[in-house]
Amino acid sequence: MTAIAAALAALGLPATLEPPLAGFAGLFHKWNQRINLSAARSEPELHDHIVDCLHLVLPLRAAASAWPPPRPVAVLDVGSGGGLPGVVIAICLPDLHVTALEPIHKKHAFLRTAARELALPAFEPLAERLEAHQRRDYAAAMSRATLDLRDWLLLGQGHVSPGGTVFGFEALPRADLPPDTRRHPYQQLGKQRAIVALTRPDA
Repeated sequence: MTAIAAALAALGLPATLEPPLAGFAGLFHKWNQRINLSAARSEPELHDHIVDCLHLVLPLRAAASAWPPPRPVAVLDVGSGGGLPGVVIAICLPDLHVTALEPIHKKHAFLRTAARELALPAFEPLAERLEAHQRRDYAAAMSRATLDLRDWLLLGQGHVSPGGTVFGFEALPRADLPPDTRRHPYQQLGKQRAIVALTRPDA
């Protein structure tokens, strides 16, 4: 059993997600040899990153399912890079519309290729920085290892609607996160990690 298959089983996610996730890994590895999407050079290293991103699926799905119509629910991924977690989320939660911001044009080109070759019509890569992105009504926003975690949770509040949730990845315990931050803990490579979530108060 691959690491991806084991993670899907542990999280209660469909085993049918493994082939498209493996397809993403193959495409990522091919491009990573040319344009340096990530420091993850081997297949096991890349699979570890994908598995890490899979831990966002359940809390994000719960937040999206509680969001009122219309559908699809709009989600923002900031600093999408090689599609971690944006492409992983688009594969696992195809009912969401994922807007991925990646200002580096080579990485943006990879994201566009991934959207096309992996048949992800609800995945929309934009070559924009967050400060230039005008939309402020997302149901959720996410970012992984792009900004300082506390800064991201606070900054992301400005891009979600009231009641929307900002998600981040906590590699080491932080005592300085906003007091209403919620943690969804998990083990990854023998270390304690967490998906953190901060919901913008209703107006």
